[in-house]
Amino acid sequence: MSDFVCVGDARDIAPGTGKPFTVGRFDIAVFNVDGEYFALENVCPHQGSPIADGSLDGPLLTCPWHAWCFDVRSGQMTLGDFSEISQFHVRVEDDRMWISSEPKVRT
Repeated sequence: MSDFVCVGDARDIAPGTGKPFTVGRFDIAVFNVDGEYFALENVCPHQGSPIADGSLDGPLLTCPWHAWCFDVRSGQMTLGDFSEISQFHVRVEDDRMWISSEPKVRT
């Protein structure tokens, strides 16, 4: 079972942006899509770019190095089902953001 770690104030991530955090052994990028938060491992599966530096258009994230695109709601690549980024659970309680210390289990 995954523990949750408080990483700070959810209000520090403006809508349409992302921010990196270290949680346990993972570098994680959290994105704010219209007040809903999504967390992905902060590494593009292509060549390791920090995806927190990418651009967000709604829920679609473009990697800053080679323009691979992912849906932050699922971690899935948008151009096919051959790549994905690990997701993490996010909770917001009293404006404090909590991120799971282990990736979500894919079903």
